[in-house]
Amino acid sequence: MLKVASGLVAAGIAFSVAIMPAVAQPATHDAAPVVRVAQSKFVKPQYKRKLVRLVTDEAPGTIIVDTNNKYLYFVESKNRATRYGIGVGRDGFGWSGVVKVGRKAEWPSWTPPAEMRIREARKGHIIPAFQEGGEDNPLGARAMYLYKGGRDTIFRIHGTNQPWTIGLNMSSGCIRMMNNDVIHLYSRAPVGTKVIVIGPGNKQGNVAYQDRGIDVLRTIFGGG
Repeated sequence: MLKVASGLVAAGIAFSVAIMPAVAQPATHDAAPVVRVAQSKFVKPQYKRKLVRLVTDEAPGTIIVDTNNKYLYFVESKNRATRYGIGVGRDGFGWSGVVKVGRKAEWPSWTPPAEMRIREARKGHIIPAFQEGGEDNPLGARAMYLYKGGRDTIFRIHGTNQPWTIGLNMSSGCIRMMNNDVIHLYSRAPVGTKVIVIGPGNKQGNVAYQDRGIDVLRTIFGGG
């Protein structure tokens, strides 16, 4: 078993020229509006969804986020998991801990925190106060809102319209996934799902797991 502690990370920022009116919505630390231009859909092979042999004491249904290696695991059963590639937070925005999925949303809207809008405005980037859900929304196709002690942490697991950012440290702390992958995970992880985020500060405690690579039989014959 490996005892793992590593740095958390998440999403890239691109910017839109359209400014939307302010609407009261839950804020998120991640992302920003995007420019409507063609973007690469290339994702490195190691970050594509795979069935793997994962040895862990964590119960089936648990999500383990390995921010150092840019992988998210959904524990399925003994020695079995689905592994997804992720994008994580840039330097200074990493975090760790044990949280839960507090709520979920399909094609979520996005309300950036005031501090993000101020910070980016100083760089000449104008971020709208609110953006409706849809293909151009930086939260992508699905969002799972992470709570601790019944309170929103402001961090999310969400999709992305910038697939090239998978495997990179670009966010303000959220965990981003390919849209197809976040839809797949969303369908399997109900509200209340335990999420272990391994990152700076070791606040997730001791988490033992070992990724033993591709589950060849399940990959060939199906399952999971």
